[in-house]
Order: sequence, then C-alpha cells, then structure tokens
Amino acid sequence: QAQLVESGGGLVQAGGSLRLSCAVSGRTFSTYAMGWFRQAPGKEREFVAGIIWSGSSTSYGEFVKGRFTISRDNAKNTVYLQMNSLKPEDTAVYYCAAGRTPYGSITVVATGYAYWGQGTQVTISS
Repeated sequence: QAQLVESGGGLVQAGGSLRLSCAVSGRTFSTYAMGWFRQAPGKEREFVAGIIWSGSSTSYGEFVKGRFTISRDNAKNTVYLQMNSLKPEDTAVYYCAAGRTPYGSITVVATGYAYWGQGTQVTISS
C-alpha cells in the first residue's frame, strides 16, 4: 500500500500563492496517476488537478482557469500543486490521491483513486 502525506497548506490573503506537496511512500509511485481534490464545508469533494504517471499529461477542474499547476518529481516520490491568484472560494481541505491502477489515465472522479492523504487546510482571507 501507499501512504500519502500532504503539506504546505495555510492561511493567505486573496491574490496570494501556496504550494502544496504530497509525499508518497512506496516504490510504485512513479507508475500511478496522481490527483488533487478539495472539499469545502458542506460541499462535495471536487477534482482540482491530475497528472499522469510520466508527468506528460495533466488535467484541471474548470474553476482552476490557469491559476494552478500540478507537477510531480518521481525521483522524490512527490507531487505538487502550485496555486496562484488564490480566492476566498478556494478555501477548503485539499487532498492528494494516487490512482487506482498502475499506468492508468487521469480520472476526475474520486473513486478512480485508491490511496488518499489526510488532507491539508487551505484558507484564503478576503
């Protein structure tokens, strides 16, 4: 099994930036698609971004609109989410997740991911 640990959340003002990291244990990290999801209070968990195992393809939720960038470093077993131009509506707990099957494609649904981190809180003040 893989274990995922997120870091980098915090409180920033609107317009600011944050970089989330997700460290993954396990030797097969490089073979899995990775995703970031978020969940705000009273709302469903939603897809933020995903990246294929090689890093050559990415996908983003419609609300991102060029503000976020997902990347990965397979040598470090880490996936990143760079978030710029943050808005108060970006406030949520952010989770990283590892795809359900090796060499699988990016999926925007949570059930497509087998392993999840504990989440990191991101709060954007207006």
